[in-house]
Amino acid sequence: MLRGNKVGLRARHEDDIPILLAELYDDVVGASRAESRPWRPITPGSKDPRLVVDDNEQGHVPFSVVELDGGTLVGTATLWGIDNHNRSAHIGLGLLPSARGKGYGTDVVAVLCHYGFVVRGLQRLQIETLSDNAAMLRSAERNGFVREGVLRSSAWVMGEFLDDVLLGLLAQDWKPTSKDNL
Repeated sequence: MLRGNKVGLRARHEDDIPILLAELYDDVVGASRAESRPWRPITPGSKDPRLVVDDNEQGHVPFSVVELDGGTLVGTATLWGIDNHNRSAHIGLGLLPSARGKGYGTDVVAVLCHYGFVVRGLQRLQIETLSDNAAMLRSAERNGFVREGVLRSSAWVMGEFLDDVLLGLLAQDWKPTSKDNL
């Protein structure tokens, strides 16, 4: 397990799936804001890649996020779009409603940065998020990500177009947190 100050990132367990399905992916509004495609229900037991991990997929590394104190599942984290030639990847995360507002997002981003830069040897990490997602913008910027641009009206979400903010962080600009002993 990769460890931050508050959370750990570990492999997806079978018993995580019903919780993630019920609390993240069955939430129409939340899932619509997190995905770049229209929401659709996921059938229980399906092999949907958002839930079930394909260990052979090299460009996408999903984690389950757990509290270090007690091991409770609090969400998902992903390094996706991994480009080994250009040494870059994208970061994504989703926290269960009960886990929001506790500083977990900032810690998850820090652990994903450690994984991307130290474990994977990447040069660049990137985050795309809706312009009104203050929590993700704050988590990214607290970890050194810089706003690189705005994609105006690029996301169709629940009946309206919203702006996406593009943030980037280069390995040489990353400042690991004191607990990055992961």
